[in-house]
Amino acid sequence: MKKLVKSSQMPKFKYITSIVYDSCESDLPLVYIDYRPYAILKFSEHEEAENVKFQLNISGRMIDFGLSDKHYCPVALFHPSERESVMESFHNHFLDFFGTSVNYQWRTYNYKIPIPRLQNLSVCIRMDIPQEFEDMKNVDNFFSSCPVLKSIDLYFWAFESLSPESESIVYQVESIKINQFDRTVPAVLRNFQGRQAFMMCFLCEPLELIEFVNRWKSGEAFQNLEYLKIIPLHQEIPRDFFMTAIGARHIDGTRKPPTHTVPRVYVEYAHRSNTDPITSHSYVVRKSDNRVASVSIEDRTLSFGVWDKTEEEFLRMAD
Repeated sequence: MKKLVKSSQMPKFKYITSIVYDSCESDLPLVYIDYRPYAILKFSEHEEAENVKFQLNISGRMIDFGLSDKHYCPVALFHPSERESVMESFHNHFLDFFGTSVNYQWRTYNYKIPIPRLQNLSVCIRMDIPQEFEDMKNVDNFFSSCPVLKSIDLYFWAFESLSPESESIVYQVESIKINQFDRTVPAVLRNFQGRQAFMMCFLCEPLELIEFVNRWKSGEAFQNLEYLKIIPLHQEIPRDFFMTAIGARHIDGTRKPPTHTVPRVYVEYAHRSNTDPITSHSYVVRKSDNRVASVSIEDRTLSFGVWDKTEEEFLRMAD
């Protein structure tokens, strides 16, 4: 039966990009295909025997099922000691159906709940660190025990930063969205090693933004960067001074510049699967490989989009 289902559904499977375990509202996840609004599976602990509607063999393990009136999907039932092994059985089942080309994500808001270590699983977390915060130890424990951390949405208002070990992990995530009072705690703008950064800070000195661009141009840092957006909440970015200081080059005003956008590493909403477009006449060039980045300053926002193009290839794209 499984072979029949797989063979008949292969055309649909080709369009599936993600299996999402969403535990943002509960300690036990709902499972979604891609970013669709309806769950395909819910996990729940056994409460009463009459909740069991049927059983299925999932990766060699007989699992009890109920039905969810709220989510209109099957509910996998288990006893507390079986939590991780039941989830592993389902995960292996998904791997058998969809393979390793699909992105398997675990989303959570709770750093105190352990996340199972499953094959090819990456983690996306939202975390709030207020000014008066006294639980850094548990945050450090989460980072040290977490499977591959793919994305973090961090609200950081504390005056004391994370431990050096946790900071190092934060800087290495593929995508970070951070709201922070002090842009140096943690110092994401200086130390980020991932692909996409979305930053909002209380203050950010223009010289720090200039240093960021110049370090990218020299090839000293940010080699993996695809997209950066930074908004200083209480400070203007002096556009002319900034563009001059970074040595920006410009496409002729009579030509239409190409628009930069890339798929988001972390998709929160299905209708916003790509980064915000950057259409700018200004750009900079990296010395080491002649790659181009579009640079835009609008409404207190610096947008920086890296192209997989040399300057010559980039200019040919302009109308």
